[in-house]
Parts: sequence; C-alpha cells; structure tokens
Amino acid sequence: MNQPTTESELPTPEPETEADNETFWRAAGEGRFVISRCVECAELVWIPRPFCPRCMAATEWVELSGRATIYSFTEVRRGDGVYAGTGPFVLAYVELAEGPRIMTNIVDNPVGELRIGQEVEVVFHVAGNGTGVPRFRPAQDESH
Repeated sequence: MNQPTTESELPTPEPETEADNETFWRAAGEGRFVISRCVECAELVWIPRPFCPRCMAATEWVELSGRATIYSFTEVRRGDGVYAGTGPFVLAYVELAEGPRIMTNIVDNPVGELRIGQEVEVVFHVAGNGTGVPRFRPAQDESH
C-alpha cells in the first residue's frame, strides 16, 4: 500500500472517530485501506459497522487492494467549511475492485481530465492524531 503523505491540494481535516469506524481511519493513517466484511455471508460492508446489514452477523476488518474505477464524479468550484476557498476539486463515487462504491476525492489530476470508468488507486493524506483520509488518484499503471 502507499505510505501516508501530508501533501494534498485539499484540506485534510481530522475525521470524527467512533468505535465503529476508528479502525478504518487509523488504518488509513498507516497507509492501509481496510473495510468491514461479514463473517457469515462475506459481504463487504460500506460504511464500516460492526454488523452486516444483509444478514446481521458480525463483521471483521479486511485489507483491500486500493484499486477502483470512477463510477461518477463532479467538479466542485465553490467549497464550504474547511473546503471554502479551495477549488476546483473533484468529489466522486468510485467502485472498488472488490465491489463496493464509496464517496471520495480524486486528487493529483487536473480538473477536467477525468472520465467515467477511469482506473484509480488509493492514496492517503495524514489527518492528525494517527488518522488518515483515503483519496484516489489516476492509477499509475492502468495495465493491472
């Protein structure tokens, strides 16, 4: 996996952690992309939670590849809160190689040069207090 970096054109606020998601945010701070998986039906569960919404069994943490494709995206020209004055930036849904779709930012790519179906890979931005924020950038090697 990629080592976390502090370099980002976007603000990286420290996430609000709670028991259900702290492992996710701390793993991102270590440069690992993890997600919950049901111990009974093996369903990958996004958003992280301690039970499967499909069969209600317990979940466990598994590390994923960090590879995805862009499912949908928008270019944000006027951010709000900590993103005010930042822009333009990309907010996207990516479909992970393992299946689930998650909302994220696409970074390290000029706005206007993205396309639906483009391969992307996870990068981690340090957020503080041992946490990180996973974001995605165009895949360095689209031949995987």
